[in-house]
Formats: sequence, C-alpha cells, structure tokens
Amino acid sequence: MKKNTMQEFDETVSICRNLFLKKMHDYGLSWRILRPSSLTDLIYIKAQRIKSIEEKGCQAVEDDIFSEYVGIINYAVMAQIQLVYGPCSIGDTTLSQQQVSDLYDKYVKNAKNLLANKNHDYDEAWRNMRMTSITDVILMKLLRVKQIEDNHEQSLVSEGLDANFYDIFNYAVFALIRLNEIKNETI
Repeated sequence: MKKNTMQEFDETVSICRNLFLKKMHDYGLSWRILRPSSLTDLIYIKAQRIKSIEEKGCQAVEDDIFSEYVGIINYAVMAQIQLVYGPCSIGDTTLSQQQVSDLYDKYVKNAKNLLANKNHDYDEAWRNMRMTSITDVILMKLLRVKQIEDNHEQSLVSEGLDANFYDIFNYAVFALIRLNEIKNETI
C-alpha cells in the first residue's frame, strides 16, 4: 500500500498541535520570555536524550521517545515564532493565545510545503533512514543553529535559522511517522 506522506504529516502534527494547545491553556504563553537560543537548547536536550536512550537501549525517566519528538516539533514552532516576534517581558501581552494558535498553523503550513517540495526531489529517501540517523540529523542541525546563533546570525553561505528549524521540525515529524510504522509492524 502506498503511503500518503501528507496525510501522515497532518495526523502527526495534529497530535503535536493538540498537546501544544492544551499546554498553552495550562501554562499560558510563559514560553514567550525565552530567547530563540534557549529554545535551541531545549530542543538539543530532547534530541540528546533520544540519542542517549537509543544508545543505552533503556531509559530511567518515564517520558517516551515519542513524546520527546512531539516536544521537538512544538519547540521548533515556538522558535520560529520567537525568531520573528522576539522574547517578551513578563506580563507582556503582545500576542494573544489565538494569535499564537494561528502562527502555529502558519509555520506548520510552511513546514508542510517545504516537506512536499523536498519529498518531490528526494523521493522520500527519509523513509529508508534509520531512526538513529534521524536523531543524528536533528542534532547536527541543532549544532548548526547554535553556531549561527554564536555568529550573531551572520552566515556567509548557509541557510538561516528559520530554514534549520523547519528541517528539525520535519525530521521530527519523520521520526514520529516511522515510530508509528514500527509500532504498527509489531501489532
């Protein structure tokens, strides 16, 4: 049966968006005080934990790898928002929860369009990647982001921060799709 990546993308992102909205209800927009570099570090922590679990073959904390990839996706969207709007001070209401929800959808749409274009050119090569390689690519992209941030966002020939966050987002979506495939293969 031919897989429909765009449908799988929508189903996967729906899970992430629902959690994002529930957390926004519980915590408000507290994350808006974070600088983009702080979000980079939060994504790095999640990706590094995934790599550690992959290498050790076990985990000591209950949160599973699936939820870590969901976190990476949501933090990547937050990073895109912060790149444009910047961190706010405590109590700042520059953006409403509805505006943030709309921005979430905007960045997801952009990521989906990028994914469609890349899948056209690469013939969905990601489907043949090892899960560990997906994790490594996310970590590599994060190291690139950190280097660009450390260079005060000045690069000579490289894509900017936003392009890397879109790639991180899409690789995390790939990981969740692959995890669902693996789970369904064992049922």
